[in-house]
Amino acid sequence: QVQLVESGGGLVQAGGSLRLSCAATERAWGWFAMGWFRQAPGKEREFVARITWSGGTTNYADSVKGRFTISRDNAKNTVYLQTNSLKPEDTAVYYCAAGIHPGQWDYWGQGTQVTVSS
Repeated sequence: QVQLVESGGGLVQAGGSLRLSCAATERAWGWFAMGWFRQAPGKEREFVARITWSGGTTNYADSVKGRFTISRDNAKNTVYLQTNSLKPEDTAVYYCAAGIHPGQWDYWGQGTQVTVSS
């Protein structure tokens, strides 16, 4: 069973940065993409960013464009989310996900809390 293990969340002041990591327990070769989602209290889970595993194509939600950067390390089966210029509205549980085929997300991590204070 594939597991995605997230780390790097925490408490940060507005304007600060955090680097989230997500390590897969097996080789991601052949997967279509990995990505990040987030869920704030009382809200639905929303897409944040994704990166295709082979070509490295990235996509971002409009709310994080220019502030967040997703990247991957193929050798480590790990995807990262560098979050800069954080705002209180970025506060949420951030989830890592992996998709074997386009348009679907097959595996999910347990989530890591990001809290941005004003």
